Amino acid sequence: MINKLQQAEKLVVEMFNRIQQLKLITPLKLESEVNHDIYKLAEEEFGITHYWHKRIVRAGTNTLFPYKENPPDIRINHDDIVFIDFGPLVEDWEADIGRSFVLGDNSEKQKLCRTIEIAWHEIKQWVEIKKNLNISLSCKDVYKQCETVAQNYGYTFGGEIAGHLVGRYPHERLESGNFSLYVHPKNTLDIFAPSTNGEERHWILELHFVHSSGQYAAFFEQLLF
Repeated sequence: MINKLQQAEKLVVEMFNRIQQLKLITPLKLESEVNHDIYKLAEEEFGITHYWHKRIVRAGTNTLFPYKENPPDIRINHDDIVFIDFGPLVEDWEADIGRSFVLGDNSEKQKLCRTIEIAWHEIKQWVEIKKNLNISLSCKDVYKQCETVAQNYGYTFGGEIAGHLVGRYPHERLESGNFSLYVHPKNTLDIFAPSTNGEERHWILELHFVHSSGQYAAFFEQLLF
């Protein structure tokens, strides 16, 4: 399973590189226009036509909103952070990639987008150390670590969750409001525990760091293990 998930992720990372090469994120475009352009690119160049969760493009103050919110469609400004959260299906395997991009040369915004990626890898290493030592680790402890790392870098963690299960579509499903398969602050599930049928679970780690000004945020997510 992990090889299929990694292959799906690799394809989407290549697509994100193309988004930058083609300069699809530009000032004055609506978020919805960028979303449309990415959808077209995904289909025409990468054969991606189906998604397991809604596609998100958020700019400026809309970057403050977590996944479940649906803020009004706005135009991108010249110095905005823009983040993209894409959950396509690649041969029935779920990918989930989130990246933040900075328009302009605002040093604080550039620093935030660099830092959130560094923090993601720092947390991944922390999780891997626990796994290699066969130390159990609850989802709520992972969430707490994400909060702590954000604070250590001078930011606030803005996500209701810090990750979730991923797999062959559809992965294990839950009713609305049940966070037992999410990296959630109340979830005591061991993140290394197998699925209900005894298979290894695979998780996405997602970070949402809010700047101290409260005016913008950055987002980064990808496959944890």
